[in-house]
Amino acid sequence: MPKSRTRKKKDDTYTPPERRQATKIDMGGRRWVAPLMLAMFVIGLAWIVVYYVTQADLPVESLGNWNIVVGFGFIAVGFVVSTQWK
Repeated sequence: MPKSRTRKKKDDTYTPPERRQATKIDMGGRRWVAPLMLAMFVIGLAWIVVYYVTQADLPVESLGNWNIVVGFGFIAVGFVVSTQWK
């Protein structure tokens, strides 16, 4: 029968882990994300509301019911932009 390995005994001295310094998050390159995201949400919502309030006369009469798709498209772009927010 094979003999089991013996484990090495650990040192009883305690060494505290190194302290990590707080890192500052650089928001300089992503300041455009939140305003653009909110603008896309508001434009999409406004597009749909205007379409319903004007009874399909505005924003683009020739699109008909596709105006709803355009409004939701703006909202979808807002969600896509929100993935860039850090």
